[in-house]
Amino acid sequence: MVKKILCATRFGIGAKIIEVESIFQKGLPSFIITGLAGNSIQEARQRVLGALSNIDFESPNFKVTINLSPSDISKNGSHFDLPIALLISLYRIDIDLSNWFAFGELGLDASIKDSNIIYPLLLEVANIYPNSNVLLPKSGKRLYSNVPDLNIYFADNLQEAIEVIKNPHNKSKRYDFDFKFLEVDSKKYYFDDKFELDFYDINGQVLAKRAALISAAGMHNIIFDGSPGCGKSMIAKRMQYILPPISFEEMCECVRLNTLNNKDTSYSPIRPFRNPHQSSSKASILGSIVQNEARPGEISLSHNGILFFDELPNFHKSILESLREPLENNELSISRVNLKFTYPSSILFIGAMNPCPCGNLYSLTKECRCKDSEIKSYRNKLSEPFLDRIDLFIKMEETKSDEKVYSRDLFRDVLNVFKIQKERGQNRLNGKLNDNELDKFCILDSDIKDLLNNATCKFGLSHRGRVKIVKISRTIADLDKSENIKKDHLLEALSFRVF
Repeated sequence: MVKKILCATRFGIGAKIIEVESIFQKGLPSFIITGLAGNSIQEARQRVLGALSNIDFESPNFKVTINLSPSDISKNGSHFDLPIALLISLYRIDIDLSNWFAFGELGLDASIKDSNIIYPLLLEVANIYPNSNVLLPKSGKRLYSNVPDLNIYFADNLQEAIEVIKNPHNKSKRYDFDFKFLEVDSKKYYFDDKFELDFYDINGQVLAKRAALISAAGMHNIIFDGSPGCGKSMIAKRMQYILPPISFEEMCECVRLNTLNNKDTSYSPIRPFRNPHQSSSKASILGSIVQNEARPGEISLSHNGILFFDELPNFHKSILESLREPLENNELSISRVNLKFTYPSSILFIGAMNPCPCGNLYSLTKECRCKDSEIKSYRNKLSEPFLDRIDLFIKMEETKSDEKVYSRDLFRDVLNVFKIQKERGQNRLNGKLNDNELDKFCILDSDIKDLLNNATCKFGLSHRGRVKIVKISRTIADLDKSENIKKDHLLEALSFRVF
């Protein structure tokens, strides 16, 4: 008799559901695994047999064949150990396992171990087979219990897993996060009001701080242009702590992308911040594909958060040009001969650059050593199509002042703007609105439209640049607690578009 239990294997950033089948046939005792199983699955034979011997299981004197279906998909992962062991240990018992999923690596002592790859597979299972029964390692209980739409059970070892299958009980309950949250329309958005880096450390730079507030409140891309040591990186690194609250779904996406990159992670109310070095390879920035498995790059790992490029013009031109797609579409497609995967990349991009190779072009005390041709060549590394996808351009001040502001005050303004946007019915923040949402939430009266048309002609704005000005104006109006976009809001938005 053929028994079946369900599992899954990685495919891109998602998963393919796999049926694990077993059959016991007369013949010389043997243990065979078929179905394009990789080395990590073939090694499961030794782990499974070792685990079975530790629960006093008497191995059947049969030819045991395990098949992973569909057989035309390459499969890898030690998480197949548990379903294989369950099929063998329950072969004499009449239990229908076809409605169960099982994930877990087995130790030789029959313990069930966690694996980073399990979390993204669970999200895919919840999407394809909602309300399924799933058996998981107890060591991952804190992380897995909050996966929605699944009946989740946990076990510490193989014997306990067998008992759960025989008599399902103690279904896991969701943990309540101990994060602070803002509730809008009965939905919770989580945040942390502990500021490891504070804007209070930055002297002066009033305009840059204002631009950082606008950028964070609406998730608008921004470039800081200024002399070395004027505070560009300091502001960028502090913006992570004033970003809008994060939803549970967004936290799940962040955890999934980190686990795909083999990083230990947990739920966090703080949005991601990625700061790759200018010498980083193109694959590390964009991501790669290895044997049907997607490896997210820095762009995807910063999804729902910040991607910060310091010394922006020193990044390879091909990398900067590759940013155009994710900055425009909030996703990045990677194609290979027979595969095409799409990574999510809804990011707040921050760039920091010097005005010239020596950095002293704006200096009031130091003389610039660069030739005009060198300055032009340096700034021309940023193409017009790339710059057109940036919302805010800030020329940093060199003069210092004693004016300071606390991060908690800026974050309070961001929270207010976030609440206004959500109560208005927006699924996306202002900087990420699509064309249909723009017409709905960013309504301009005739006078404002005339002013925008004049500015479009005067400054030679593209359609994309015009749309970004409207989005920035909407965020400035929200900061001003204004229902409508006014002339002052549009003029301030225009002041940030000069590069």
